[in-house]
Amino acid sequence: MIRRVVSLESLCAAIREERKIKGLTQAAAGKPVGIDQTTVSKVEQGSPGTRLDTLFRLLAALDLELVLQPRKRSKDDRQVW
Repeated sequence: MIRRVVSLESLCAAIREERKIKGLTQAAAGKPVGIDQTTVSKVEQGSPGTRLDTLFRLLAALDLELVLQPRKRSKDDRQVW
């Protein structure tokens, strides 16, 4: 399934949703890549200070990848970082 991720909140929600679809606990999702349950919880909550390498390790554990592409803008999409 392809998900549109445009914010930290939507990225965290996508990670949490994919973990649940796979039927994994937070501990089981992080274990193969050496991430403990507390850290997986923090990632899913969007806690500040999450390291990018931790995020990418968790994505790999869930068999996900991050793909960048030009942003499609609409009249309703005015959020600027």
